[in-house]
Amino acid sequence: MPARFLVGLGAASGQHVWVRTFFRLVKPSGSDRTLQYAERKLIGYSAEQMYEVVSRVEFYRDFVPWCTRSQVVARSEHALTAHMQVGFPPVLESYTSQVELRRPSLVRAVCRDGRLFNHLETTWRFEPGLQHIPKSCTLDFKVSFEFRSRLHSQLAQLFLDEVVRQMTRAFLSRAVVLYGKQSPLTAKRDKVLPSTP
Repeated sequence: MPARFLVGLGAASGQHVWVRTFFRLVKPSGSDRTLQYAERKLIGYSAEQMYEVVSRVEFYRDFVPWCTRSQVVARSEHALTAHMQVGFPPVLESYTSQVELRRPSLVRAVCRDGRLFNHLETTWRFEPGLQHIPKSCTLDFKVSFEFRSRLHSQLAQLFLDEVVRQMTRAFLSRAVVLYGKQSPLTAKRDKVLPSTP
């Protein structure tokens, strides 16, 4: 069962909407090295704005922690292929990411060809937020991955939550750069969002 936390959002603007987020490390049957993380937040940006931030993979190298290269080599309306490089110099790993795009609600990236991962899949979903605040959305983020190395898997179990939280914060910080501060998320009472399975 995942741990549950209540997180106050919008602190920078003085506004708080309480959201239940779920953080989980899961070991599915058949693999002792597969890790998963899920987070759900109500934020003060529209689904279209967040879709733009996440779908522009070519800019990841400018703001995503540990991403040193993000080169889009093919793009269509509903998909793109990107060569990615992650790590800390001098230890860098490269892989190809196949990205599915459904504007403005979904960005899903899958990697299966890297030396670092047996598989890596990230899914970003953007759903309408508060009805009375057009520039708000519910962000649903999930990542599932399996390192080829047992040592990497054991280290990841220690640091996964913090690493992924830094990554999601990086995307929200990028939204601030592109669109300014989040819309204030005011409500008559606190909102609690259930996480989707």
